[in-house]
Amino acid sequence: MAKTDWKAEAKAMKKQLKLLRTAAIPARPAKKPKSLSPLAPRRFPDMPRIAGVEFAAVEAGVRYQNRRDVMLVRLAPGTAMAGAFTRSSTRSACVRDCQAKLALKVVDGAGAAIIVNSGNSNAFTGKVGDISVEEITQAVAAAVNIPASRVFSSSTGVIGEPLAHHRITAVIPALTSSLQEDAIAMAAMAMMTTDTFPKGASATIEGEGGPIHIAGIAKGSGMIAPDMATMLVYIFTDAKIPATTLQKLLSRNIDATFNSITVDSDTSTSDTLLLAATGQTEAAPLKGAFLKAFEVALQTVMLDLAHQVVRDGEGATKFVEVRVTGAASNTDAHKVALAIANSPLVKTAIAGQDPNWGRIVAAVGKSGAEADRDKLTIKFGDITVAKNGWRDPDYREEAGAIYMLNPELVIAVDMGLGKGARSVWTCDLTARYIEINADYRS
Repeated sequence: MAKTDWKAEAKAMKKQLKLLRTAAIPARPAKKPKSLSPLAPRRFPDMPRIAGVEFAAVEAGVRYQNRRDVMLVRLAPGTAMAGAFTRSSTRSACVRDCQAKLALKVVDGAGAAIIVNSGNSNAFTGKVGDISVEEITQAVAAAVNIPASRVFSSSTGVIGEPLAHHRITAVIPALTSSLQEDAIAMAAMAMMTTDTFPKGASATIEGEGGPIHIAGIAKGSGMIAPDMATMLVYIFTDAKIPATTLQKLLSRNIDATFNSITVDSDTSTSDTLLLAATGQTEAAPLKGAFLKAFEVALQTVMLDLAHQVVRDGEGATKFVEVRVTGAASNTDAHKVALAIANSPLVKTAIAGQDPNWGRIVAAVGKSGAEADRDKLTIKFGDITVAKNGWRDPDYREEAGAIYMLNPELVIAVDMGLGKGARSVWTCDLTARYIEINADYRS
């Protein structure tokens, strides 16, 4: 490209940024409070403080007024980081930036920070989106005195609208001045979009020489069919563990947790999971049996958060486990479970409390997994509905209808072919889901 072309492009970019600063989409009044999901927990859980982690959240007016919509996490020097991200080919500028930074060599003793905004996903925003990420992360880096390469950002909300990043950079002083160890619930609330409740989970294990704590927060309600992690998830621990080991633990527990939930079969452009270990515990570095116990605790926290995302599925009234056993392989079991969990016909039948097991049969058949009609068994909870390629002669439709009234359901399918097994968690599909998504941008 000629030199004059580069100058012209730079001039055009500066003009775009100026327009963004002076004529950005105005902040909109907050809408009336959302109805709490009937599957929501009673309250946000009590969470342990994680030494070396501080939180803050403020109102920036990214999209809506009168609510906190930006949160900041400051992590102590020496923090190890790991992550998992959407594999969407249209992933956001924030996701690409986080992936690049996690691949960099880290200077010993470096601190880190995470900044998250709701209301705008900064996805499909071209080079302007990249500039927004750079402006925000550099401003955070300067404010907390760490390299910009150690500032990880996430954005969630509407796709395709430029992010008014100046609104975020303007509140960074307020964020840094209000950082505190016990503000994790406030941070969880600031990430919410169509969520009806903030999501948190924790675990504590006894390490060699002291306790080790894990605390995580998540956001997610719609556009949930993860392909690595789910929407936005941040998990913190005070464990002494190197980044390479932390990444291995995270990666091998993704499939059985966040990759095993679905609300609506749509994978987000912004899915991000960051796991941070500050090393501030008094316990010794993790190894042997202590490392195994830590992994179990980490998976427990991950699965709890994943389940909460499903319980907050847009318009959900039923929490459903699809449990597949007897498949030719674990991969086939996952295919069958997802085919059932993502079927609009199955999900609407569940919403209508209709024990329409024929729709489950159809979903098994379309899954692409190895299947034999005459070896298939289907159950609603403990009720055998069909077996040996036919309706169970002892099954009564009344029993199935009564079971479907429960708020939590188990659909069990045994393929009768092998030892492959997998569970996937989903929710029903209601008219409220359509209302929420028809109204979301307005």
